[in-house]
Order: sequence, then structure tokens, then C-alpha cells
Amino acid sequence: MKRRIKHVTVLGSGIMGSGIAAHFANIGVQVLLLDIIPFELSETEQKKGLTKDDKSVQNRIASENFEKLKKASPALLYTPKFAERITVGNFDDDLPKIKNTDWIIEVVVERLDIKKSVYEKIEQFRKPGTLVSSNTSGIPIHFLIDGRSDDFKTHFAGTHFFNPVRYLPLLEVIPTPETDPEIARFYMEYGAKFLGKTTVLAKDTPAFIANRIGVFSMMNLLHEVKNLGLNVTDIDKLTGPVIGRPKSATFRTADVVGLDTLVMVANGVNQSGVEANDFNNVFSLPDYIQKMVDNKWLGSKTEQGFYKKIKNAEGKSEIHGLNLETMEYELQGKSNFPTLELTKNIDKPIDRFKVLIGGKDKAGELYRKSLGALFAYVSHKVPEVSDEVYKIDDAMRAGFGWENGPFEIWDAVGVQKGIELAKESGYEVSDWVKTVETFYKVNDEGQSIFFDKNSGNYSNIPGKESFIILDNIRKNKTLWSNSGSAIQDLGDGIINFEIRSKMNSLGGEVLDGLNRAIDLAEKEYDGLVIGNQGSNFSVGANLAMILMMAIEQDWDDLNMAIAYFQKSMMRVRYSSIPVVVAPHGMTLGGGCEMTMHADRVVAAAETYIGLVETGVGVIPGGGGTKELAIRTSREFHSDDVKNNRLRDAFMNIAMGKVATSAYEAFDMGILEEHKDIVVVDKNRQIMTAKMLAKSLAEHGYTQPIEQKVKVLGKDALGMFYVGTDQMLTGKYISAHDKLIADKLANVLVGGNLSEPTIVTEQYLLNLERETFLQLCGERKTLERIQYMLQNGKPLRN
Repeated sequence: MKRRIKHVTVLGSGIMGSGIAAHFANIGVQVLLLDIIPFELSETEQKKGLTKDDKSVQNRIASENFEKLKKASPALLYTPKFAERITVGNFDDDLPKIKNTDWIIEVVVERLDIKKSVYEKIEQFRKPGTLVSSNTSGIPIHFLIDGRSDDFKTHFAGTHFFNPVRYLPLLEVIPTPETDPEIARFYMEYGAKFLGKTTVLAKDTPAFIANRIGVFSMMNLLHEVKNLGLNVTDIDKLTGPVIGRPKSATFRTADVVGLDTLVMVANGVNQSGVEANDFNNVFSLPDYIQKMVDNKWLGSKTEQGFYKKIKNAEGKSEIHGLNLETMEYELQGKSNFPTLELTKNIDKPIDRFKVLIGGKDKAGELYRKSLGALFAYVSHKVPEVSDEVYKIDDAMRAGFGWENGPFEIWDAVGVQKGIELAKESGYEVSDWVKTVETFYKVNDEGQSIFFDKNSGNYSNIPGKESFIILDNIRKNKTLWSNSGSAIQDLGDGIINFEIRSKMNSLGGEVLDGLNRAIDLAEKEYDGLVIGNQGSNFSVGANLAMILMMAIEQDWDDLNMAIAYFQKSMMRVRYSSIPVVVAPHGMTLGGGCEMTMHADRVVAAAETYIGLVETGVGVIPGGGGTKELAIRTSREFHSDDVKNNRLRDAFMNIAMGKVATSAYEAFDMGILEEHKDIVVVDKNRQIMTAKMLAKSLAEHGYTQPIEQKVKVLGKDALGMFYVGTDQMLTGKYISAHDKLIADKLANVLVGGNLSEPTIVTEQYLLNLERETFLQLCGERKTLERIQYMLQNGKPLRN
């Protein structure tokens, strides 16, 4: 029988419980979020004359955490309206409701006795067959089921989410020997398909996989930092984005997570007795760490850890780092490492490691020592924490935000070189590694295969058959490429156009590639996908090119460039084959315009999309303004609706609003519910887009006919002019902001027409292009573009 999850109960409403509840709500599941009844009345409750019998008092803990969930930044919910899917309550009154739930997830305090008492209460009301799992990060899973019924045991497993649940995709599934294999398989498949998680089947060992490897790596750095004479700022510079790790790197990550949490995991492993002596020493606490714990310098939660915000003599805030020798906070200067300079022209972090380990400075020494220790350690964790290397790599990418897992990095430097680094660092790798040629390969079908220690052969990675990995097919399936783009054959009559420029910006070489892809698809194939697997879909147009043309007042060439962009977007809309766009990550400006012109969109849930051109002093010039004018006109049923819809479209563009998820993009009118879909698992996005393009072709796709558009002219324009005048008078906007806003309004209403009029799309495109050119001639606009290029963020007057 197929198991469907319609309702989930989360027991424990703290940071993790709230995050889990929010993510289930994100995918459309009804959630009951419960917590304990407070022991005492709060001061506010006492003033109101409430008693412990009042429902608001009894639900206070869950209710307060629910309010924090709704206000969280970054947002835990894809859109605020999804909060309606969550109901709060308390253990005493509402636990009987679990008889109607499909899955019970326990997220209470990390104490075995408390967890077991909760399970005893669950047994009183749970119906047979209901899933039960624990989010514990440190208690052995098999300890939790002691004394439980057989049905409870067979449906129970550890389901270890990572915080923040929405943004860190790892879900470790830890079955016990009693867990029904079908139930364990369900947890894995549901987590991947519905929750969009990278699900990793972990063994019931201390700290499971990600925390075990991640904390080893961090603890090793905590020991090495003083040996190498480096400070905390140096380490964070060397262990962040330069090697494909989060910006928070090592010490900032410890501050964010909480030093107490790091110490808890390290002590748990250290005291478990499972590590060999040479590795166990790494999990012992350096003296300065123990002193920080004793001083309650635990990081963000205590407002000081490895870093502390301090007011200087002028009263301005500065971030000071902890001097690990003196245990005093100080402003730590920026260190220069020649080794890093050698990697500046290497785009991918995975390709930098060979250079980094060859460095002759302290940076090179750090990389050699830390990677040598890491390689040795992970070699010995197979098969202890996992039988397969890919699970360890998956866990580190998805749980710690590493761009590449340890075995992938080992492949990048060479297996034999990694063995040498381990030996130089004082470690021996496990014997099974010494005969391995490489940990990963790509087979002839473009599928990743891994070295399986158990069989001694290479095997397919389970579940990856539903993925299309462009890196794997690029060698054999590329039909054409230039410096900024490529076309690949996805099979079944569908090709893919991939943007590959810096930051996936949209310049002439990308537009040339797009038009070539459409030509090729129309002549020889059935459909086109526009998708890539970079960090972001596209950050928009090539601003440097626009700035250069505007400074040189090369208006004819700039006019032609904008017209070419518009024509290319219209080809996306009006070609003879279905075009499916697959946006993800930042999809800004021109990337948003490309998305809006697709026949269908398959958006990753984590798509941050918007028309942001006003931030650099112009309006959307690639059809974005035109497209919102069209979508707005479809809802002109009454004067109120007309004005409200127009105002919404105007504000979204004028304020440069960016949707914080694909679901919010529906609310903004950028995605359309009748045709566009969202996938939670980005790994499945290209395959889903391919299947959709194929389906459209098979069902008789016909080239659309260009649309006529109703615009409102002068009447609506006056409304906007009044509004911008008031904003300027109130000093909410600058004169330049008003100029941009007025010109944007002029395009949205179709210009200074005397009455509502039906116009063509080309009429609006011409108006849009003319306005874009006019704004490029403004000195303030050039200043904004220059500022954006230099600082990576818009200049606000």
C-alpha cells in the first residue's frame, strides 16, 4: 500500500522543531506543533490576570516559537501564507490528536530519559503503522526504542535534519536493527522526493556521518591554528569560499552554531571510545576552547565567541577577533598569502586544491596538514560510519555546505598524493585506499560511478538515474559551445542551452548561443530546455558592456544591443518548439526576463527572482516591463482591480523586489500558477524540465500567436505621477529615483495615450527600449552602474 503523508506532528517547538514544522508546511503538509506547558506564569500573563488553566498560557511555548518561526530571517517559510498550515498546542491537551497523524517527529531536549518518557506517552495514543522518528544528533538511536512495542520499533528511525532546515539539504536517516527495511526506504525516498533533501543512510555511530567528519575537520583546525602561528581571521580567510566552503568558514561557523554544540559533539566522540588514539586526540579540547566554555564565550548566543562586536573610540562598531595566545579581543589585520594569489584565475574551487597544497607559505602548510589529516580520517570511516564513499561526500556537501566532499577533493589532488599528505601529517590511510585508482568516474552514459570498497569494483550511485548532471554529459553530448554558453543533447529529442559566462551574466555571446540553440531545436529537435547547474541561474545583463557603451555615448550600438536582447526573449516566447526554463538561485534582471518568456518554467524552490534594474538606474529592458504590463492587463475587470494590479506591478519593479522563493514569485506575478511548477529538489530540475518539454512536444505544441495588450494611458499615468510627487516631497526618494519611477510608469501604462488602447507587444518593447536608452544617458545612472560593478550591490540615494 502506498503511504501518503498528509499530516505531521512535531514534538518540540524550539529552533529545530520549528524549522522542521516550517519545511513540512512548505511542501503542503498540515502540521501540529506541540510543546510542554510552562511551569510558571510569565509577568505579562500575571498582569492580564491569566491562570495556568488558560489555553493561551498552556500553549505559550509553542505559540511564541511559532511567532519566531514566522518572523525568522532568513525566512523558514517559502511564503508567509504557508504558516496557515501549522497549528500549535501542548503535550498535555493535544497529544491524543496524534492518532490522526501520519508521522510523529520528536525534537525534544537531548536527554535520553526525557525522550523515553515522551515515547511512552506516544504509545498511548499512536495508531499502529504511524511513522515515528527522532531528530537526535547525539543519542544512539537504538537506545531510544528500549521498552517500546514491536510496531513502534519497526516504524522508528532517526531522521536527523540540519539547521536551518529549509536551507541545509541534508537529512540523515538512521535505522535501528529493528526498523522495517521498507520503512527505512520510505524515509529515504520521501525525504529526497518530497522534502527536497539529500538523504543519506547513516549507521548508528557517534555523531552519525556529517557531524563526525565535519567536527573532526574543525577540531583539527582548532589544534593547528596556534601551531602555525595563524589567527582566527587567517583561518577563516583560508577555509571559506576559496576552497568551496561557506563564507562563515571555520571560526565564524563555530560562533553561529555555538561553541557549546561543537564541544558537545567533540566530547561525545572523544568519550565514546570508538576512535583510535591518533584520531581521538583531535577530539580532545585545546586549553583555549575549555577557557572559552568556562567564560561562556559561546558565540552569537552570548554575543562573543571567536569574534566580538566592539565599539571603537569614535563609537563605531568593529568586529574584533580573539587572540588565542592572550585571550583578548583585537582588531586583526588582513594577512596576504601568496598561495591564494596563484588561484585567482581558477574559477572552480575543486580545481584550486592542486595549487593550494603546493604553496610555500603558511597557507600551503595549513592545506597540506589539514587535508592530509582529513583524507586519513575519512579513509578509516569506511566502513565504520558508511560503507560507501559517496555517502560521506553527500553528507558534507549537504550538511556543512562544502562544495566538494573529502573523497572528491582527494580525487582532485590525486589519490597517491593524498596518501603522501596523510603520511606527512603523521597519519596512515586505511589499507583499502592504497589500491584505488580514483574514487569516482563517469561512465559512457554520463552517470557518476564510485569505487565500492566491498566489491572492489565501480558501482552506480543509487538514485542518480533521475538526475541529469551537465558536468557528466558535457564531454560526449555537447553539440556546440562558445565562451559563454553551450548546447547539450539531453536525449529523447530535447536539447539544453547552458549559460556558462562569469556569474552567468547575459552578454552577446550568451544571446548568440541562445539563438543558435533555438535555431537548432527548430530544425532538428522537439524541444529546448534552458538550464544550468551553477550557483545561480543568471545575475542579469552584462553591466560592464552597457556602462562602456553609455560612457562612450555609443547610442546606436546600445540600441541595437537592447533590441537584440528583446528579440532573443521574444524568440524564447514565439519559437516553433516548446521552451522550458529552469531557474534557480539568483535569477535577476535579464535572467528573470528570460524566465518570464518561457512556455513553461520548472523553478527550484530556492529561486530568488526579480526585476532589479532600477537599482542601477534603468528599467527592465529585455521585455520584463512589457511582460508585467501584459500580465496585469489580463486582470482589468474593474477600476479598483486595474489600479491595484498596476500598482503592484509598478512597486515590484520600482523597488527592485526579489522573491525569496519560487512560491513568492507566484504572488508577484513572475511565475504563473496555470503553467509553471516548482521542484524542491534542485538535482531533479533539469530532468523534470526535459520531461515537461518532451510532453509538450508529444501533445502537439503549436507556436503561440503574438498578443495584443490593453494599456490605460494618461488616466493611470496621473495616479503614478501623484504618488511619486508625494514620495519626493516627503524625501522618501531622490529626484533621480522619481525620474526612473515616472518613466517606468509611462511604459507600464503604454505611454501618454489619451484613453485605454489596444497595442502590440512590439509597441511596448519599443517604448521600453527608448526609456532604457534615455535613462542610460543620465549621469546618476552611470554612477549607479559603476557602483554596482565595483561593490556588487546597488547604490541607494
